[in-house]
Amino acid sequence: MPTVQPVEATRGRTGRGRRVTSALAEINVVPLVDVMLVLLIIFMVTAPLIQRGVDVNLPVARRATQITGERLFVTIPLAYRQNRLVYLNDDRIRVDVLQERVRQKLETQTDKQVYLRGDAGVEYQELMDVFGRLQEAGVEKVGLVGKLPGEK
Repeated sequence: MPTVQPVEATRGRTGRGRRVTSALAEINVVPLVDVMLVLLIIFMVTAPLIQRGVDVNLPVARRATQITGERLFVTIPLAYRQNRLVYLNDDRIRVDVLQERVRQKLETQTDKQVYLRGDAGVEYQELMDVFGRLQEAGVEKVGLVGKLPGEK
């Protein structure tokens, strides 16, 4: 609530007769809350769209089992013929450095196994080339990943 203060006696006629002061003690947080709610809704809608993996059309296997535990995946996309790039988990790397990167990842693990995923259009020779590089990197077990007939 505004307060009225009396004029000092020394001012005389040059000053105003009354001086009104008000103290703003409250901040209006309604616009801030509105903006935050809009931002929250935007992030909730866009977050699932940002998370994307590697698009690979896996071949279908009749008998496949679920993989559990810490996994190291090497994915060979269909464009492997042109650019010689593979994916180590989600990292896109050249096939030339695959051995060293796999060796670094498997240093601390006792069970040295890697799961190899290849697009259905990848040729057998290309798959065997990556398979050989994994064996040279010290991988003891290489599993081939497929999908069940009804699985996406």
